[in-house]
This record gives sequence, C-alpha cells and structure tokens, in this order.
Amino acid sequence: MKICVFCASNPHLDEEFFLRAEELGVWAASNGHSIVFGGHDAGLMHAVSKAAHEAGGQVIGVVPRVIERMGKLSPYMDVHIPTEDLTDRKQMMMLQSDAFVVMPGGIGTLDELFTVVAAVTLDYHHKPIILYNINGFWDSLTACLDDLGSKGVMRGDWRRHISVAASLAELQTALAG
Repeated sequence: MKICVFCASNPHLDEEFFLRAEELGVWAASNGHSIVFGGHDAGLMHAVSKAAHEAGGQVIGVVPRVIERMGKLSPYMDVHIPTEDLTDRKQMMMLQSDAFVVMPGGIGTLDELFTVVAAVTLDYHHKPIILYNINGFWDSLTACLDDLGSKGVMRGDWRRHISVAASLAELQTALAG
C-alpha cells in the first residue's frame, strides 16, 4: 500500500509528534508499505521519510519546484516527483496513494486534508482518510466538523469519510479498512 502522509514541515513541535511520525515510518517500511509525502526536509515530513527510508521502505516525494528552489528537498526520497505548484502536488499525491494519514500540521496540512475529503465526497476516490489524533491534536477540528454538521452545511456525517485514530494500533485498523 502507498500511504500518503500529510503533516507539518515545522521543526518546532511536540516531541511526541516526531516519535509517532518515526514509528509510522518504521511500521510502514517493515510491513512493505511505501510512504508518499511532500518532499520537504524538515519537521514531521523529515521524521516520517527518514524513518521509513532507513527501515528499508520506499519513500516517494511529491515536491513543488518552489521547495526545490528553496533548497529544502528531503534526502530520503527513493522516488522524486516534481510538480509545478501545490495544486499539482495534491493531485499527484492523490493519484500516487492508496490511503491518507493526516498527522499534526497547519494550513497546508488542512488544505491537503480537505482536498482529499472533498474528492471522496464527490466519488473521485474511495481511499481511507485517517486523522492521526496524537495527544488530541485534532480534537478541535473534529469538534468544528461536528458543529458544521449540526448546522446542516454538510451532507451526512463526516465520519463516513474520515476516520480518527489516537494510536498506531488504531491507525493500522483504519488502514486495514
């Protein structure tokens, strides 16, 4: 399985997030799964790609040219897929991946999450999407989604499209689908 990991490139995060990113990378590689990620050399992107690569897994980086021009390209990519911009990157990541794991992240991570969720609601794909809710990181987002649902602006329950996992064991179960 090709598991796309959306996550922060910020290096100044809770150490627990880095440990869980490394754990995910090692588990994926040890079980014959590939990691698809944004190709950046910092933050959780760096942690998951390095761990998967060093554990013998395949790491696929889908990288906008602006990151390359910034000199922020990950050294842990086995496959490098350049894209023109972030929109192209999201499209290519969707095409390359069998499932999506959303780790802690900011605006870019939310953009990626909502792009793949919007695509699944329109039947463009039926791939698993899992919020990796480490230490309750996504609690405020799930509360927001519940609030939007209660206000009637979403068709159906968002949980039909997004799973929430608080541990690697729960994440593995959600990926097994």
